Amino acid sequence: MSAALAIGALALGLAPLFAWGFRHLPRERWQVLAALPWERQPDGMWRGVNLTYYGLFNALAVALGVALAVFLPATVGLPLGYLAGCIVAFLALLLPASKLVNRLVEGHWHGFTVGGACFVGLLAGPWLILGVSRLALPPEQAVAAVPTMLGALLPAYALGEGVGRLACISFGCCYGRPLAACPGWLQKLFARCAFAFEGRLKKASYAHGFEGQPLVPVQALTAVLSSLAGLTGMALFLSGRPVAAFVLAVVATQGWRFVSEFLRADDRGAGRISAYQWMALAGAVYTLALGWWWPEAPRPAPEVARGLALLWTPGAILFIEAVAALVFVRMGVSTVTASRIALDLRPDRVRGVPSAAPVPEETGNVAPVSQPQRPT
Repeated sequence: MSAALAIGALALGLAPLFAWGFRHLPRERWQVLAALPWERQPDGMWRGVNLTYYGLFNALAVALGVALAVFLPATVGLPLGYLAGCIVAFLALLLPASKLVNRLVEGHWHGFTVGGACFVGLLAGPWLILGVSRLALPPEQAVAAVPTMLGALLPAYALGEGVGRLACISFGCCYGRPLAACPGWLQKLFARCAFAFEGRLKKASYAHGFEGQPLVPVQALTAVLSSLAGLTGMALFLSGRPVAAFVLAVVATQGWRFVSEFLRADDRGAGRISAYQWMALAGAVYTLALGWWWPEAPRPAPEVARGLALLWTPGAILFIEAVAALVFVRMGVSTVTASRIALDLRPDRVRGVPSAAPVPEETGNVAPVSQPQRPT
């Protein structure tokens, strides 16, 4: 399979997913995936734990990103054990960082920040990869492996960021400004594609009272632009230019993060320019300096077939599934919504129970309980 065919197939897969998500995910139906009975209440109801589409789409995004982070380096012959070590090291750093930076910037633990985690990853990532490379690879390959891995991980991050914005649409977070408060040219530009969130549990509804109001579809813009950056970075990597791949992916995603903050209405912290915008600028400048400074080294030519062969092994598949499951448990078990669940018998469907017995109605009402969790 050629590089163009692989990239085209991925793009064709994302297009209908985004079209469906932009149309349906703002609706109330697409926030809570399932509610699990957890604690029986004195009135006979059960207090439930909610599993969210926010977690499902984040797990899907990370699975896609990890698959790309395995596939791209495999095209130049890097082994699965080394790739798994780099990815696990990154996740061990970024998952806690996503909460810690959120706590430092926004003052609460019930949230995640993609922007803050990305900033931490940009600063520490090259040195983290270098450490894993020195442990797992021959000394002469360790330094050369760093730009190769960055050239794979940053386009993978960009693509994951794009798909992960479907989670934001589902939860109603990271939302844009009301169109009515925007300049006329923006109102005309987004009049037919604005998001109007349904349901009181959407963050846009209970944080700002924007339920039903047309908002700038900033999550959709981020999804498309980040995915395009990821696909372009993938093309650069497969053409033998990993440094250009990671520089483009970072500059595109962080540059858009800086600009898109001005279109958002959710709480971004104090100041006209938020802490996340400063992080985005600093990360882009740091990446440009790193791309210019890191020494060049000879690399084997990428071979798509070699990457696909490794990606389709049982070890790679199980690794990707395990990471996705971890992310779903971490981000899909809601800490800010709760359920009240009634469990009843259907007498008309049980042999031996009089058919005249009334059929109780199954209910399950969901209510918000604290501050929202959301990526930033």
